[in-house]
Amino acid sequence: MVCIAHHTEKRMLMTKDKILQGLTDAVVAMDETGASTLAREVLNQGIDVREAIFDGLSRGMEIVGRKYERGEYFIPQMLVCSDAMNVAIEILKPHLKVADGCIAGRVVIGVVEGDTHDIGKNLVRIMLESGGFIVHDLGRDVRVQKFIDEAESVRADMICLSTLMTTAMNSMEEVIQALMNQGIRKKYKVLVGGGPVSQSFADSIQADGYASNAVHAVKKARELLTQKDHNS
Repeated sequence: MVCIAHHTEKRMLMTKDKILQGLTDAVVAMDETGASTLAREVLNQGIDVREAIFDGLSRGMEIVGRKYERGEYFIPQMLVCSDAMNVAIEILKPHLKVADGCIAGRVVIGVVEGDTHDIGKNLVRIMLESGGFIVHDLGRDVRVQKFIDEAESVRADMICLSTLMTTAMNSMEEVIQALMNQGIRKKYKVLVGGGPVSQSFADSIQADGYASNAVHAVKKARELLTQKDHNS
């Protein structure tokens, strides 16, 4: 019986690995049908949804990003790959379990002005929502003042800024500077992230935190808001 159980467990593990790899491949191949089929299989197999998103879909987009950097893919291909990922995420997202019943905080999130790449931002939004945060998503190419106006309007605790373009990184600093100029910097924690962003850059613009991926963003957001509560 022990051997049979072990064999079954191993077979299930291989099945899961095949599904995760299939999700990766579907994104890279711009295969919306394959991505949606495999997303439903994730649910049928009882595979952890976060694992499917990050070890399957997100990994596929990382490969797409490298292909773009090498000149193998261009913007149109990247957008279709993103569509394949989003089709699967829409199937998986309702099954992401919220961490607990209480509200972890209110967050305003967006891609800063000068950048229209929102794949990473969308993943962070999904994970923040599953982590118990109320998220107000401003989308992409967001003006500096719009972040502030929205944060004031919804009484946010945190502003999350994202970019995948080095040319748009200055917009992150402009948001923080605008908060300072308006005398409301202390009201909000500012979390930054994206491909070209680093901890040293976050420090240089006086952001409160930096996250390298969506999972870390949730952890960092909780940490920063805990600090805020203690300092209140």
